[in-house]
Amino acid sequence: MPVRRLNVPVPLLCVVLPDRLRTAGLGLLACCLFYVAGCGGGPGSSGSGSSNPHVVISGASQARIGGTTQFTATVTGTTDTSVLWQVNGVTGGASATGSISTTGLYTPPSSIPSPNTVTISVVTLAAPTATASLAETILNPLPVVSAATALPLGTNYVIDATGTGFVSGSQLQVAVANVTTTFVSATELSGTVTVPSGVSSVAVAVTNPNPGGTTSTAVNAPVQPPKATLTAAARLLDQATFGPTLAGIEHVQSVGLDTYITEQFNVQTTKLPDIPTNPLPTVCLNANNAAVCAESEWWQAAITAPDQLRQRVALALSEIFVISTDTDSGQAITPYHNMLANDAFKNYATVMKDVTLSPGMGVYLNMVNSAKPSNPAQIANENYARELMQLFSTGLELLNQDGTPLLDSNGNPQPVYTQAQVQAFARAYTGWTFANASGSPVTKFPNNVYYFAPMASYENAHDTTAKTLLNGTILPAGQSAEQDLDGALANIFNHPNVAPFVCRQLIQHLVASNPSPAYVGRVAAVFNDNGSGVRGDMKAVIRAILEDPDARAGDTSPSFDGGHLREPMLWITNLVRGLGTVNTDSNSSYFSLSNYSNTLGERPYRSPSVFNFFPPGYVIPATTANAPEFGLENTASAILRLSLADSFVANKIGGFKTDLSATSTLGKLASNPGNLVDTLGMIFLHGQMPSAMRTAIVNEVSTLADPAQRARVATYLVVTSSIYKVEH
Repeated sequence: MPVRRLNVPVPLLCVVLPDRLRTAGLGLLACCLFYVAGCGGGPGSSGSGSSNPHVVISGASQARIGGTTQFTATVTGTTDTSVLWQVNGVTGGASATGSISTTGLYTPPSSIPSPNTVTISVVTLAAPTATASLAETILNPLPVVSAATALPLGTNYVIDATGTGFVSGSQLQVAVANVTTTFVSATELSGTVTVPSGVSSVAVAVTNPNPGGTTSTAVNAPVQPPKATLTAAARLLDQATFGPTLAGIEHVQSVGLDTYITEQFNVQTTKLPDIPTNPLPTVCLNANNAAVCAESEWWQAAITAPDQLRQRVALALSEIFVISTDTDSGQAITPYHNMLANDAFKNYATVMKDVTLSPGMGVYLNMVNSAKPSNPAQIANENYARELMQLFSTGLELLNQDGTPLLDSNGNPQPVYTQAQVQAFARAYTGWTFANASGSPVTKFPNNVYYFAPMASYENAHDTTAKTLLNGTILPAGQSAEQDLDGALANIFNHPNVAPFVCRQLIQHLVASNPSPAYVGRVAAVFNDNGSGVRGDMKAVIRAILEDPDARAGDTSPSFDGGHLREPMLWITNLVRGLGTVNTDSNSSYFSLSNYSNTLGERPYRSPSVFNFFPPGYVIPATTANAPEFGLENTASAILRLSLADSFVANKIGGFKTDLSATSTLGKLASNPGNLVDTLGMIFLHGQMPSAMRTAIVNEVSTLADPAQRARVATYLVVTSSIYKVEH
């Protein structure tokens, strides 16, 4: 075939025309040869049938984010009307400038580009020099508010608007007035406003910023009157969780204290995962210790778990029924904690039995593998038998129902039990060893260590002689290990001391170090009878503790003499939750918090003795004040709390990030020092910051120009104050 003379430069054929022919699957070399052979474009070829193609583009000159714009290309002067669509010279577009389909449908980018104008181009395939373009201005989306609510938060209301088309810079308008707005997402905005009393609803709209700024249609947000005050909500969360948050305060205000407690009763238990020893989970490798894993899991649940009340009660129970990795393997901790959390809302009798059969407790207080004496001169191990009464149920001395001592006719205290009774209980608890992992009956004593199931009985090791217990109760001879155990626990559970002794300790851990006798008496009465004839109902007891007039007196009277020193672990969890501190460790380890709490004398499940980190009867020296947590307080620990607070606000807690930058929630509030300090007061001081303290902090941070520094200094001054250190 003769080669035809061409009227276009050869390089054009080999560079431009391949775009046309590659759509048919032809490579560059094949395209060049094909064209030279006369496939199209030159004189005498059978190509487009025209030598002067022309194209015109049409379509809107503006496009809004969230929408699409259709462009049309009109090609004349050729029978081949195929075109390529481009955005800023890129065929098909790009994520930063928007995309365009082969049919000319343009989709703007997800955010405004800079500049906010892009070029839409069309190129004809018949003649790539035949092009057309137009400038397309990108506008913010049209905001649409689908729903809005006004929920109480302190003396103000949180406006929450949901819808579509929101962008960073979107502005809430409430009753036509602009409101400082927090951009949550493209579908949610929030802001805080003051709503006059008596107003049942407010109109909420959203204005998007330029380019293309426009305002949505307003919707009515019903104003929900608070069912609890800011102070009541925040104080309840301080007592019933591991620390208040703004969202938590808002929720309790909107539903009320009683409903919140009921909600928490219905939240499923958050379980800590069992810790295998071979191989250890990644989080344990650095320390090569299962206890590290257990502590890490405890911190994570305390800070993030939704069943906050359950976990807080489990902490209280763990500081009454103490076990410790000082004696136990770290493997024992997670099943023990899960047992306490699972039983927290059941019956105290259930708690007593499950603790008794826990292998963790069995190891810690020597009940596991305790066998019947081999001769009359021997005695069974008394450790658990003694501590179950002394520390976990009755105490040493007889009590009135209000927790005060029941004195004899000479004005002297009276013992609950004798040494002979301790020995009788010890014999009742013989014959228990570790269960088999398979659940099959044990066939040897002692059995292999296994922490993940209750202890099992081995009858040949059980003492079957008769046993005389409290109040003259006799366990008859010949009973099984299970029968003697149930009889012994029932004998203790029904002793009149249990209600005041246990309830006083639960009050101490949740509400007040030194509860009044009247407070103890009211809660003990609920322990004895929940109103339906049930003794030991934990739900009823917990509700009675949290809703008692003494517990709620501080809601309206800041000077009410109650509360307790924040023990170190609670002090840390309160800071983490209140400041929104997040874990950033690559292994998701929360263990580093133990390193900090340990300097203050406390870390999860590592008590130095069965008497807990601080005994319930601790009295501050040279005073008559019963204040258990002050057993950990001294000059050194006071200074260390100050240093730890500084590490938090300076974002120097290993494995965690505390964001107090200018763009953080508190940093944004720093432009108005009063708003900043009031917000900190809501989170950490129940909205009860003394006016002199508020004035002093506002004046101090007002001298600082940097918003981040204002947020850090204000936070430090609040969380190191004595009014925060002692929970009121």
